[in-house]
Amino acid sequence: MKNFKIWFTVVLACFAMTANAQEGKKFKIHTVAFYNLENLFDTINDPNKNDEASPIMEMRTNVGAIYKKKVQNMARVLADIGTDTAQNSPVIIGVSEVENRDVMQDLVNDPQLISKDYGIVHYESPDRRGIDVGLLYQKQYFTPLHTSSHELIIYDDSSQKRVYTRDQLLVSGKLEGEMIHIIVNHWPSRTGGEARSRPKRVAAAKLSKKLIDSLQTIDPYAKIILMGDLNDDPNNASLKEVLEAKKDKEDVQFKGIYNPMESFFKLGLGSNAYRDSWSLFDQILVTQPFLEKDYSSLRFYRAGIFNKNYLVNKKGKYKGYPLRSFADGGFTDGFSDHFPTYIYLIKEVE
Repeated sequence: MKNFKIWFTVVLACFAMTANAQEGKKFKIHTVAFYNLENLFDTINDPNKNDEASPIMEMRTNVGAIYKKKVQNMARVLADIGTDTAQNSPVIIGVSEVENRDVMQDLVNDPQLISKDYGIVHYESPDRRGIDVGLLYQKQYFTPLHTSSHELIIYDDSSQKRVYTRDQLLVSGKLEGEMIHIIVNHWPSRTGGEARSRPKRVAAAKLSKKLIDSLQTIDPYAKIILMGDLNDDPNNASLKEVLEAKKDKEDVQFKGIYNPMESFFKLGLGSNAYRDSWSLFDQILVTQPFLEKDYSSLRFYRAGIFNKNYLVNKKGKYKGYPLRSFADGGFTDGFSDHFPTYIYLIKEVE
């Protein structure tokens, strides 16, 4: 019964995937997701980090209870992503705004996730706020074979001092026996304005492109997933000029990159909002081999923004925005100021 639940029998949806699909074909489907966890910090002061400035450390009472509820709320979302279609939580989840491995361990040990037996990939980064990226994976389906952390070295234009930001995480491993590569990002913010901070994100995109090029030099047909809170929209220079990501599948050439999130953005949809304007900073991109029509191998099916009703603020000046965890100096019992994003990967089974 357990294996049955993760199989996707395509009767209606097969026609949406391809006009040549045949009724009755069976596909195994897996969800791959990304979620900015909005300041998932523990309650212990780390003298080597600026963690005392995190929202939870600024709480004066009930800090332990707030942390526990924050973890529960994050676990609820992660357990829910993709279940409508895949009947399983995501097999791979990239996360950002985590303080350390310990908070990730608390997350996967939550009762809502513990049965999924998630493994963790995490490296400490030099980010001045003490936040990192990480990867969670269901051990039953994904086996990491190589992991590495890649430093982004950038400088402030005015002071010429180094800006310490998040490293980029590269995880290569086998999903259902097939080699895939995942790059998890949290690119520099727009502090100081979009234009002034743009070179930092262009530099981040260049680092991601370098990683992709290196993987494609070894294997031109490498299946690569780039995900993260990019602090840029799909139409910004970092995506369109550096990564040369394409909105339409038919425009993706050999070794090219497809960005399914751009179509959502063109429709006015987003993953985070600021001053009544939506952005789609949380993106998942894939390389061309995921787009082939032969479903005997893992292929991209479709993407989505996970914006279920319980994640949306219902009242006040932020009505309609993501229901974040921390606001106005207090804990809201919310989730994150970002919606998660996800893609489905499918593979035909006999």
